[in-house]
Amino acid sequence: MATDYGMRTQPQRHTLPPALRAPFTGRTWKEFVYLLLNLPMGILFFVYTITTISVSAGLLVTFLGIPLLAAALIGCRALGAVERTRARALLGLDVASPLPVRGEKSGLMSWVGAVLKSGVSWRHLLYGILHFPWALFSFVVSVTFTVTGWSLFLYPLWQWVFPEHTNQDGIALFSDGTNDFYLDTPFEIAATSVVGLVLVLASPWLIRGMTGVDRLMVAGLLGPSKLATRVSELESDRGVVVDTAAADLRRIERDLHDGAQARLVALAMDLGLAKEKLLADPEAAARMVDEAHGEVKVALQELRDLARGIHPAVLTDRGLDAALSSVASRCTVPVQVEVDLGSRPAAAIEGIAYFTVSELLQNVSKHARASRASVDVWRMEDRLMLQVSDDGRGGANTSSGSGLAGLAERLDAVDGILVVDSPAGGPTTVTAELPWRK
Repeated sequence: MATDYGMRTQPQRHTLPPALRAPFTGRTWKEFVYLLLNLPMGILFFVYTITTISVSAGLLVTFLGIPLLAAALIGCRALGAVERTRARALLGLDVASPLPVRGEKSGLMSWVGAVLKSGVSWRHLLYGILHFPWALFSFVVSVTFTVTGWSLFLYPLWQWVFPEHTNQDGIALFSDGTNDFYLDTPFEIAATSVVGLVLVLASPWLIRGMTGVDRLMVAGLLGPSKLATRVSELESDRGVVVDTAAADLRRIERDLHDGAQARLVALAMDLGLAKEKLLADPEAAARMVDEAHGEVKVALQELRDLARGIHPAVLTDRGLDAALSSVASRCTVPVQVEVDLGSRPAAAIEGIAYFTVSELLQNVSKHARASRASVDVWRMEDRLMLQVSDDGRGGANTSSGSGLAGLAERLDAVDGILVVDSPAGGPTTVTAELPWRK
């Protein structure tokens, strides 16, 4: 299995703390634009939802009400797609699109029934109703805080407008018709700017908190249901498992055809020649039988290696501790194995754990340039934890096309996780987490 060992780019370092950088970051202004667009989008969604639902509800006494209600729900789903696109572009929130509505049979009424029975459609409608008051609130608060904060912060730059173009000396802090108090002295102008600075620094975090509510609403109401998401994940995982099994079968067939099978055919031919020479030239026949004996040993070793690649007998008989110790003994660097398990996990999980460690140690042998490695296995609640570490050159990653990426996909197929910590220069630590499933 090939593994990518390359240089990693170092994260950019900033001299200013996040609190001072926040008002000037692109994220803050994207989120502010999102809140600005909340109001027109909220009005559009709300008016459409209330209007279409009211009209279709009024027509339910006739036949037209039911298909009109289904069409209204489809329109809500279309507006929901716009909202998901807006969230993806401005908030970086990638919410998957729900599965399209399909009727059990062909025909209009089957499609209408499928729309009306779709929980996703009704959640889109609920979003259109609930989002409007929040859109109004978030628009007013974000605009007020942002405009007020920047206006007060920059007050020293535009205070001259009041005496130049109005009949007052500055911002009127208090006025009752008789007594007026303006912010016009140097101290008052500076204090106003400080207050504005506080609002400017607080606004990004207020905006971030309000967009957090939007994230929850978009993800919770406009995305696919948890059941549909889980079904999609299982279908994808099933595809990975099928592809992996097919690749393993092709590998076994190739190894049998090119290795043990070819050797056994040659062995049969040699024994046939030896049989023919047995009476005419006993010494030559004996040499040929001796060579055939050696070929038998090699063929048996190849078959043992092939069987070990399918499922090692030591794993079935003695468990992970003995099986991983056997794998470690074949590694090109010294490997320390620590297995702390009070009982054995499910056989399928045990096999996946064995092959995971085996492939990781192959990476250490082929690519890491390490002087030593270690394997640790333990149980944490209902999860089986594996950790393979080495002191090699590092730089391993799970980028697309690498061996670790394929290993991560195979673990994901059984609800497992693969985490790689491998800075350039090493050391490398790969942690795998698998369900126990006893």
